[in-house]
Amino acid sequence: MNRSVALSEYKTIGVKSGVEGADPHQLIDMLLKGAMGKISEAKAAMLGGQIALKGEAVGKAIAIVEYLRVSLDPGIDAAFSEQLGELYRYIETRLLAANLKNDTEALDEAQALLREISAGWAGIPDEYRAE
Repeated sequence: MNRSVALSEYKTIGVKSGVEGADPHQLIDMLLKGAMGKISEAKAAMLGGQIALKGEAVGKAIAIVEYLRVSLDPGIDAAFSEQLGELYRYIETRLLAANLKNDTEALDEAQALLREISAGWAGIPDEYRAE
């Protein structure tokens, strides 16, 4: 088994283990970090002229953001869910534009917005986190 295959399998096992033991709050945190990681991969691929890799990474980032958007629960705070959903839609749009136009600034903007969401998510006190 070559090194890259072994590393890939190790990462897959690590992610599965993390997901299985995570509460809903941690799962959202993992998704946000995953999207930001895919954006970083897309930017590196874009700067390196690796078009297929860039498209794959952007596509995965969009899929994660879309999942976050459709998973919003309007029952808790409908107005907030709607606003966050619109922000996620905007991020998806910026990622699509970044992919189509090779726009690193659009990637940076999407990542900065996700970073802000992630910071807010991490700042939720334990007593307000859904179990």
